[in-house]
Parts: sequence; structure tokens; C-alpha cells
Amino acid sequence: MSLFNSGQRRAGILLHPTSLPSGTLTDALPWLDFLQASGCTLWQMLPLGVPITGLSPYQCASAFAVNPALFPKTRADMRSFPRWRRAQQRWLDDYARFMVIKRLQNGACWVDWPESLRQREPQALSAFDRLHEEALVAVMTEQYHAYSHWQGIRQAAHARGIALFGDMPIFVAHDSADVWAHPQRFLLDDAGRPTVVAGVPPDYFSAAGQRWGNPHYNWAVMRDEGFSWWLDRLRYHFKWFDLVRIDHFRGLAAAWTIPAADDTAVNGSWQPVPGAELLKKLKDEMGEIPLVAEDLGVITPDVTALRRDFHLPGMAVLQFAFDGHADNPHKPENVGEDIVYYTGTHDNDTTLGWFASLPEEVQHPIQQQLNAADADQVLDAMQASVLASRATLAILPMQDVLRLGSEARMNTPGTSEGNWRWRFQWDMLVPELASCLHEQLEKTARCETRNPS
Repeated sequence: MSLFNSGQRRAGILLHPTSLPSGTLTDALPWLDFLQASGCTLWQMLPLGVPITGLSPYQCASAFAVNPALFPKTRADMRSFPRWRRAQQRWLDDYARFMVIKRLQNGACWVDWPESLRQREPQALSAFDRLHEEALVAVMTEQYHAYSHWQGIRQAAHARGIALFGDMPIFVAHDSADVWAHPQRFLLDDAGRPTVVAGVPPDYFSAAGQRWGNPHYNWAVMRDEGFSWWLDRLRYHFKWFDLVRIDHFRGLAAAWTIPAADDTAVNGSWQPVPGAELLKKLKDEMGEIPLVAEDLGVITPDVTALRRDFHLPGMAVLQFAFDGHADNPHKPENVGEDIVYYTGTHDNDTTLGWFASLPEEVQHPIQQQLNAADADQVLDAMQASVLASRATLAILPMQDVLRLGSEARMNTPGTSEGNWRWRFQWDMLVPELASCLHEQLEKTARCETRNPS
């Protein structure tokens, strides 16, 4: 049953595994224990993929593979490996080739590889497979160990009543196994380079927009293939997560298409996307699709219609609610049950940092709207507003739970330095933290009432 059809109000915490004290999933079980003690029944995280450069989990080497560096160096039972390998063959073989070739080519982008490998000439690939069989199997085995370890984490989460909420970038990196293996699925020139790239127009985060640089899909080819790549991708994500957020969902209605030669996103244009066909195919093939639509930013009626036609919950962020417009969808009174509601996301400053950065003439009206007598009460009031809302799911970033300022910000969109590095430390989890959060969730009917001791 979908988390949104169960009739249960839930609360969760947004925390990427790299923000655990060890920076890895070695800490997963004590973290799940904290969530259980706090009454939270959802753990949301960012994508688990292999960052292609830097630390961003939104630019990865594969739309399927996970980052082995996130996982403890433990070995899984290999008896199931051959069966798992066959089941994942459609992406796994090419991912392993991509990673081994990339290592041998000193990290060069695939468009700069020797032509026989860049063009995937069958004889060259066969020869490569024979010569590097051990290295290829090692990459596949890493993925198998990660998958097996995660299933243990998922089982432990479910035993504690906790659902896992993942994240799927809508676009893939140009320098990825997916684009190298199937260039016909993307809008590329004869040399394999994008003709147009993805991004977003000028918005709240950036006056020049954001030029992400991802290649756009060749939707005609995707349609002719029955959207098989998307089906494979979603099926694999659902083996990892109970709920998956599609980042930049509006890109399934229309995508901001920027000439590849441009340095900014300003001169892009919206191009239609057959998102309704794709979602119908997913629904026909899978039945219920446990997806959340990240519908922040410039949202037009067609995007909202697409989301609602397929009964997908959307998102709202309380930090965006204070603009004076009564119809602002982020205001608590406008948030319905089909919403995941946040104080802020990984792209926002922490709530304390955000409020402290505002001019006094902006702070005072916000305090009035929140009934916060002074600035020290703003964070508590905002968390209370999100938890008390009609939203079925309420999510608090761990930085807000810990009452941290801008020093704990996870990401600043449009910048490349200093992001994705924040971690909490176990000594921050003072004994009363879980019990205080549990009391808040009890008051807002987001967890079961504790039995009196």
C-alpha cells in the first residue's frame, strides 16, 4: 500500500548517508535507532549514485549504480551473485566496462577515449572484456555487495517501522555509462557531445538560471523503445526504496533546453516532453508507482495537471511561504494531504541560517505570521507549522532538528565549492532530542502515542 493511501500521517528526517558521522552507512543502524526513538517513520536521502566529479550526488557515472564508498567493506554471500548479475545485466555490464575503461584512460570523458571503445565496436569490446575480466567482475561485485548490504539496512528499517525515501535525478550526466552505452537515447552530435543541455531558467536561486550541462533525452527513441530504460531504472530504484522522489519533475512536462555552446541558462527555451506517455507506461507495467514529484520552482498548470492525473504527491517548502501572496502553495493553509512538506530542503540554507540572513524589515512580518514573539522562536514555530499541516508526510532536515546555522548548509545551487560536506556528530544527539521530537509528533498525530511507563 502506498504511504499516501494508508491514511497514516508520517514524519521523517532528511539526511544523506554522507552526513552521518562516519560519512558512510556504517552508522546506519544507530541512526535508525534514533529515528525510531524520535517517532519518525521515514528516512529521506539524496541519490546514492557514484559522483562523476566532485561530491555531487546529482552528477553520477550511472543512473543505476550506487557509490560503493558509502558502504562498509564487508562481503556478501556470493552464492546469489550469478543470479543477481544476470538480472541486472542490461546496465551492469556496460557500467563495469565504463568504470574500468575510465580508470585506464586516467579519468577522461568517454568522448575522448580511443575511437574503437568510444564507438563501442563489437570486436574491441570483446577483446577488452577478455583482457580485463577480473577488473570487470570486481566492479560488478562491488555493486552486488552494496545491494546486499542495503537489503539488510532496509530490513532493519522496516523492523523499526521506518520507510526509506530515495531520490532520482531526472537527468543523467553526459560522462556516464548510460550515455556512452546508448548514445541514440540522447541528443548528441556525431562526436558524442550534447547539442543542447539541461538546466532551469532564472529563478529564486539564481538570476542567471542554472546550466546543469546534462544532455537531453531523445524522446522519440525512448518512445520507440517503449520507455524500457525508464522502466528498468524505476524497477531498480524500487528495490532500494519504499518511496522515490523524481527530482525536477517539471522536466516530464517540458524541459528547459539550453544551446550547448551557451555558458548560462538565460537563452534556453521550454521544449515539450511526453511525460504523460511515460507515466502511463509505468503505471500500466507496475500498477501503483510510489513516486513523489519534486515540483518546486517555476511550475505551470500543465505540470500540476500531470502530477495530479497520476495521483503523485508534490512538495512544499515553508521557507518559500512568506511572499504576501494568498495563493502561495507553500503557505501552511494551502498545503493539502497530497504534499510532502518541508521546512527547507538540501538546496536551502538551514532554517536558522535562512532567517538570520533576512533583513529586519522582512524578519518581523515572518515572526508575526508564525506568532513567534522573538527570533529565537522562529525555528520552533516553523517546525510546528510543518508538522501540524495537512500534509501526509512532513520532513525536517537534520540540520533543523539540531538547530544549526548556515555552517551546516548542504548545498548552495549554482556553486561548486563547499557543498555536500556537512556531517553531524553523535554527541549532538543529546538524550532529550529524540524524546522532544517524539512529543511533537504525538501532538500532531504523526506517530503512535507512547505507552505510559
